[in-house]
Amino acid sequence: MWKVWRLALIGAWSRAKAHKAVSLYEDNNPASATEVVKDRRGLRSKVVFAAITARETLPEDAAREETSRVAKRELGDASIGLRALELIATIAPLLGLLGTVMGMIAAFQTLQESGSRADPSLLAGGIWEALLTTAAGMAVAIPAAAALTWFEAVIDNMRRDVEDSAMRIFVTRQPAAVDMEAPLAAE
Repeated sequence: MWKVWRLALIGAWSRAKAHKAVSLYEDNNPASATEVVKDRRGLRSKVVFAAITARETLPEDAAREETSRVAKRELGDASIGLRALELIATIAPLLGLLGTVMGMIAAFQTLQESGSRADPSLLAGGIWEALLTTAAGMAVAIPAAAALTWFEAVIDNMRRDVEDSAMRIFVTRQPAAVDMEAPLAAE
């Protein structure tokens, strides 16, 4: 639940403002585009704002590097908590297996202590323990693995949107300030 809330805070499912800003930028209106995404908390909006600002104020190579830096930082922040979920999905079945082994050991100890008077009801406790821990491990691991896969898909979707938006900003037009610097550098 915490991760869903965090993704909602960074706008994982809202892309309208960032797309509007990119469209405005493509329509040669960088001031309006910047205003649409300025001070927004969404990941896409932050990267679009950084890309437009960098594109308008820095040479192209530096602008691309700055956009890449911001995108990597924001996407990295979006991935916080996924390693812990991956660890839970990996370790839960192992803990269940450990319980299975411990339960089977208990069952066999009971069988050994009973000698030739083996009573199936004496074995039931150890077998029950073994099956219960296996089920518990799987009950934890399966939802954790499903949630991890879903969260990774959401973040991959945001990554694709960010890459697309940044690419659209950089291929749209050459800012006037950068156009003037190129001929001066050649002289």
